[in-house]
Amino acid sequence: MKTLTFSQALNTSLRSAMEHDSKVVLMGEDIGKLGGVFRITDGLQKDFGQHRVIDTPLAESGIVGTAIGLAFRGYRPVVEIQFDGFVYPAFDQIVSQLAKMHFRSRGNVKLPVTIRIPFGGGIGSPEHHSESPEAYFAHTAGLRVVSPSNPQDAYTMLQQAIADDDPVIFLEPKRRYHVRGEVDTDLVPDPGSLYNAQVVREGADLTLIAYGPLVKTAMDAAAAAQDEGIDIEVIDLRSIEPVDFVTLSASVRKTGRVVIAHEASKFGGIGAELAASLTERCFDHLDHAPVRVTGFDIPYPPSKLEHHHLPDLDRILDGVDRAMRRTGDLLGEEG
Repeated sequence: MKTLTFSQALNTSLRSAMEHDSKVVLMGEDIGKLGGVFRITDGLQKDFGQHRVIDTPLAESGIVGTAIGLAFRGYRPVVEIQFDGFVYPAFDQIVSQLAKMHFRSRGNVKLPVTIRIPFGGGIGSPEHHSESPEAYFAHTAGLRVVSPSNPQDAYTMLQQAIADDDPVIFLEPKRRYHVRGEVDTDLVPDPGSLYNAQVVREGADLTLIAYGPLVKTAMDAAAAAQDEGIDIEVIDLRSIEPVDFVTLSASVRKTGRVVIAHEASKFGGIGAELAASLTERCFDHLDHAPVRVTGFDIPYPPSKLEHHHLPDLDRILDGVDRAMRRTGDLLGEEG
């Protein structure tokens, strides 16, 4: 076991993947000599060379388009998008080409491209640097969308994503890059476990679902609620598409209540899909309508206001109170 930060776990994971498979190549803006804006690829170009850790022009569409071509030729490209809001110039390549080639070719063409995207807020950056674009990609058939929340999952899930023959959008919660944790670098995970949710805290009264940056906040909320006699089960979604509804449904049928938290805006978000799907699957077991605690339906605010925009412990606890019918606002119009 090693104690690593989230960012170090990603770096170690990339190094391991490149050592085990010469077809794994990295591409992105400033990822070589600089090591990336967040230093995730620090030292990799020095050790593996410029032909495997490639500094690209500032052209996201060209980066992803080149990665698609490399995947056609048998490589496993790992693309770094410098910031979440910079992925939009590559949107056409991702949703029109990358996501569709497997189906278009009746399964004869596989494009094992991993697109790493630092996402979410909490670091004091403005719009284009603090976006949460997961719903766009989860809505696109043919893409896998995952987000680790801790160093161990960062290490393990990135290697699983690279090994997957499907294109994977790999969302990294940038405000957790410096979080430390124990990482078992010898762990050999079941390949299919990439798309499994994890119950990270067992409870009996309410199911609280989060992913990426908000899993820690959800755990803090569960600890605070325990002091008030509410026993919360916390689920780290991990895979946004596909969703592990087996794990989620089992929890909701047990607790009868569900709160879903994410940083992205509310309307049309991942929380809406989870709420609808869990209502369909668990309607007879629900004691209250699912409650969503999310960012607001606005463009990402100036950095000095982001603490008002992002769901925090108090807002999640308010959602818990609504689901437990401890407030008059049963429908939870706010948040």
